[in-house]
Amino acid sequence: MLLRLPTSVSEAQEYMTEGDVPIGGATLLWATWQRDGFPDRAMSLRELPEANTIEPEALGSAVVLSRIDDRVPEVLRRAAAGVGTGAVRRTATVGGNIVGSTLRCLLPAALVLDARAVILEPEGVTETDLAEVLAKRHLLLSLRWRTPVTSNYVKAAAEPGGPSPLVVAAALHRVDDGRTLLRVAVRSEDEVFSESAECHGDTDAEDILRTLRNGSLGRLPASAGELVGRQVTDLLARAADR
Repeated sequence: MLLRLPTSVSEAQEYMTEGDVPIGGATLLWATWQRDGFPDRAMSLRELPEANTIEPEALGSAVVLSRIDDRVPEVLRRAAAGVGTGAVRRTATVGGNIVGSTLRCLLPAALVLDARAVILEPEGVTETDLAEVLAKRHLLLSLRWRTPVTSNYVKAAAEPGGPSPLVVAAALHRVDDGRTLLRVAVRSEDEVFSESAECHGDTDAEDILRTLRNGSLGRLPASAGELVGRQVTDLLARAADR
């Protein structure tokens, strides 16, 4: 297998048109390739500057999870820290986790940040939403978002070999007219649910939770609903202290 490492967007576009298979850290692909055979040519973005950024409002797709630090919001940092083992986090990438993985541990965090995806196509670089990236498996260059007021993330304990652990991510954002918007995303048994609710000065946690339950989060099992309640209450208390 020939592995090519583009150092510019134009070079990466050229390799795409030649049929190179994009890879991240290959933590998920390696076993498949060993079973089914390796591609003739593959392409990694690990030398591409646009895919290696770590900023308060941007994260490159080629960044390995172990490098994600307090430059990004807490929800994204804690999501990355909870993926696999240290060895996995030193090789697994942001793009591989979101686009190439079925678990997509970073996806709930990206959703509550209302992140936009910067993607590379043979025609050039464009920006789109995460739903399209997942549906069409675009080549992700980076994620971009606006800094939230505060955020949090929890991953429930799970038995080895059992179902995927429950994940709850939440973030509070400022919107127009002095209001705030709460976004919550939950991964439950490989499905991801997301919902949002406006918060006003006189809105209490129970009112907000009722709004969330009236949407897609109402389909969650009771145990997941309880964890959502704790995370939302914690987040609102944090915001009140600021």
